[in-house]
Amino acid sequence: MTKANQTVSVSSRISPWLASIVYPLGCKVLLPFYFGNLEVTGQENIPQSGPVIVTPTHRSRWDALIVPYAAGRYASDRDLRFMVSEDEVKGLQGWFIKRMGGFPVNTRHPHASSLRHASQLLCQGEAVVIFPEGNIYREKEVQPLKRGVALLALQAQAKSQVGDVRIVPVSINYSQPYPDWGTDVKVKIGKALNIGEYNTATVKKSSQQLTNDLQVALESIHEENLTPERLPVMSACNK
Repeated sequence: MTKANQTVSVSSRISPWLASIVYPLGCKVLLPFYFGNLEVTGQENIPQSGPVIVTPTHRSRWDALIVPYAAGRYASDRDLRFMVSEDEVKGLQGWFIKRMGGFPVNTRHPHASSLRHASQLLCQGEAVVIFPEGNIYREKEVQPLKRGVALLALQAQAKSQVGDVRIVPVSINYSQPYPDWGTDVKVKIGKALNIGEYNTATVKKSSQQLTNDLQVALESIHEENLTPERLPVMSACNK
């Protein structure tokens, strides 16, 4: 680890006044106005308490708004924390992200402080969003997942005193590779993986198995989410 990595300080917070504006504005105005059909299924799979890692596919910068719409405050009564790439927390966008629970990570060389902060959040029973593919991909297929999510989950599980860590796979599918006005969006939330069922004493083997299991789970719901049949519409904003 470099000296720079050792001295980086990472924290996150959610501004109550900003969240009270951004959630209803985004959920009731911006997303319904910008997109065509916006469908969400599987919200019953979101644990409403305890440490959770939400792991969506990553196809657009819009994902940062789609995930809270589908799995955030109005869907689960939980505010989400986001691990985002360093280049996304700059300028006006960065100002909002930092005040809506986002914290930066260097996706190529993750700072220990970023991972430590994510682990601390989980040990406090928070819900943390991590894109397991790492970057934005325009391809339809789920890309190979990074092992970092599994390692983080296992480490947090070993320390957690607020219940088992669970990982929730989420598929986000846009009707076109570069979403614009009128694009349809389908979100499918899969059943959670319980990290308590994995052996945290053998982290290397367990992280490989957990990564494989998450890959299979994510690919399964993503394949279902790509089918042309229309799914029943469930709006988180109706809650």
